[in-house]
Amino acid sequence: MTTISELKAEARKTAFAARKQAFAAGQGQAAALLADLLAEYGAKPLAGYMAMRTEIDPSEAMAAHQGPVGVPVIMGAGQPLKFRAWTPGCALIEGEFGAKIPAEGAWIEPEILIVPMVAWDRRGFRLGYGGGFYDRTLEGLRAKRPTIAIGFAFAAQELPEVPVEPVDQPLDALVTETGVIRF
Repeated sequence: MTTISELKAEARKTAFAARKQAFAAGQGQAAALLADLLAEYGAKPLAGYMAMRTEIDPSEAMAAHQGPVGVPVIMGAGQPLKFRAWTPGCALIEGEFGAKIPAEGAWIEPEILIVPMVAWDRRGFRLGYGGGFYDRTLEGLRAKRPTIAIGFAFAAQELPEVPVEPVDQPLDALVTETGVIRF
């Protein structure tokens, strides 16, 4: 019998290949579509991310946001993410897994998160890298107050169904280069 871990590993393999091809083709107007969606939330604190490898890049939308913006800092295995304040052009250093993070700055607690991913489905679920960081973080934030998770990915990263577990946190919306999907 196939385990959920094996299903997720196989889904990641398929999605990474699709993402690599989509990245080579370019992200088109994806960041502009994301910025338009974020504008609906005004100046609420936002968490984005610094794109790595073949991830779709949200920095243009982050720079356009009217409120404070942070990027994730991995505090350790099994812990939720914290978010350090980010502004365009701020000094960045290399964090865990090679992710760029601000060299200094205040911690912010986001109410809106732009969530990177490996794959997604039309039910509003995403497949990450396997560390559970965003699921833990969203669970903690959502226990305190309404928190919006907006997935950002290439359309080609869609799978018919992402394997899910009870701990997996759903997205509220998803933005790709082809449009916005609300769940």
